[in-house]
Amino acid sequence: MNFFHGAKQTGPYFEGWYLKHQSRAGQTLALIPAFHIDRTKHPTASLQVISNDKSWWLEYPSAQLQASQAQFEVRLGRSHFSSRGVNLHIDRDGLSLHGTLRYGPFTSLRSDIMGPFRLLGRMQCSHGVISMGHSLQGTLILNGKEMDFSNGLGYIETDRGHSFPHTYLWSQCVWDGPERGSFMLAAATVPLSAVRFTGCICSVFYQDREYRLATYQGAKIEEWSFSGASVRQGKYRLKVELLQAREQALHAPVDGRMERTIHESLCARVRCRFWRGKELLFQHTDPCAAFEYSKSEGQG
Repeated sequence: MNFFHGAKQTGPYFEGWYLKHQSRAGQTLALIPAFHIDRTKHPTASLQVISNDKSWWLEYPSAQLQASQAQFEVRLGRSHFSSRGVNLHIDRDGLSLHGTLRYGPFTSLRSDIMGPFRLLGRMQCSHGVISMGHSLQGTLILNGKEMDFSNGLGYIETDRGHSFPHTYLWSQCVWDGPERGSFMLAAATVPLSAVRFTGCICSVFYQDREYRLATYQGAKIEEWSFSGASVRQGKYRLKVELLQAREQALHAPVDGRMERTIHESLCARVRCRFWRGKELLFQHTDPCAAFEYSKSEGQG
């Protein structure tokens, strides 16, 4: 995997990394460092921080972001994000966030989640999964409040392109225990040349096995809306239901400029069920799942 594609881009373009952390006590915190170039070829960088009940947007000069192509490693301002963990030193715009988290070994996909679509140039948005789940150790101080993530769980993904899809659904969840697992599901209207289609990518980890459901493997979206989605591929079926939302406003890209407002529930209550034929492989309801459904105004 190439971990940073933006070095030679002229725009419009964006590239960001989504790092989610959840504690044993139900605290969640997501960090989104990003690089973007607008229609005028002006580059900037940003960091979005999302907690259970608030979000922050910080903009930086592009020179303050450095990212590695060879490995997951991003430096933004005085903060550092990598496969080893994060080290945060932020005091600005109403946000004080300090501390260090250490990551355990990543749970990696067996292959690129985009499949053959990764070969298509200039897609509106390409998705990547860096870790479907890993352990956490450490403590952060957010505006004077301690957040202890020791023995917690983390998840990391990445997006790049020029705009988020006009209409999309995304959900993610990771859990441990006797039947530990994780899933990531994304469905979207995808413009490709002169056509537009609805596609999905999905990975389910359960009992140390990955199940891949994706449009390029014949998956069909049976239904999807602001309340969840159902996807079927051969004998496998995944149903994700939003039971309770807790939304925070975020910035999202339109032609490289972070001018669209979307709403993410970082700690939504979500029920996930996964079947193989008539056999229910697992059912899991989680209060710390992430969920987004967004539809741009004026789109059908």
